[in-house]
Amino acid sequence: MSGKLYIVPTPVGNLGDMTPRAIATLKSCDLVLCEDTRTSGVLLKHFDITTPTASHHKFNEHTSVEPVVNRLKGGENIALISDAGTPGISDPGFMLVRECRRNDIEVETLPGPTALIPALVNSGLPCDRFVFEGFLPQKKGRATRIAEIAEETRTIIFYESPLRLVKTLQQLAQACGNDREASVSREISKIHDTTVTGTLQQLIEHFTMNIPRGEIVIVLSGKREKNARQPHRNKYRDNDDLNDA
Repeated sequence: MSGKLYIVPTPVGNLGDMTPRAIATLKSCDLVLCEDTRTSGVLLKHFDITTPTASHHKFNEHTSVEPVVNRLKGGENIALISDAGTPGISDPGFMLVRECRRNDIEVETLPGPTALIPALVNSGLPCDRFVFEGFLPQKKGRATRIAEIAEETRTIIFYESPLRLVKTLQQLAQACGNDREASVSREISKIHDTTVTGTLQQLIEHFTMNIPRGEIVIVLSGKREKNARQPHRNKYRDNDDLNDA
């Protein structure tokens, strides 16, 4: 009988976000695959997790997938974690999960920390419909992607390096207009967790004067359709909505 692959989210900052289920899963598995064994080693030691570890990252996943699948076929239970957040979301994981599905190996993904959802909710921008873009291309295809984003009507979320933040905001302003609303969140769940909201122009001015550090999430409002009308809402409809919820 084949083993099972567990996708285990880990905290994006605050270790208190590590769930009891995640800890128990990592302790019970035969192997923990880590994006960086040194980074994950600190986390595992903190929670007294002594399960053996091995590297699985973007530079070796093409060659490591097959051996891992073979171990799963042999009956071992294996967990995959990234340096922070949920594996597969701008982190290694997709290729391994896909290969497990192709080989009828059971995959179980635990719910848990990710940076994009707190940033979205914290932005104050519409959360009912959104799209996640991950990291923008650094060179080839970047201008095309930004042009597509400018026409997107849903709220858009993407990650960025603090060193490229101002440049990205400037490129977005050029494509979307200076008055497009957005937010920038950094160091989510950490001591210096901060979210700054405003127009793209206001954000450019702020971060030109205040160079950020840490991990960055940009949330950009969608393009407003011309002549779009906001639906009329009254207190009775609002009460109905609350009752339906």
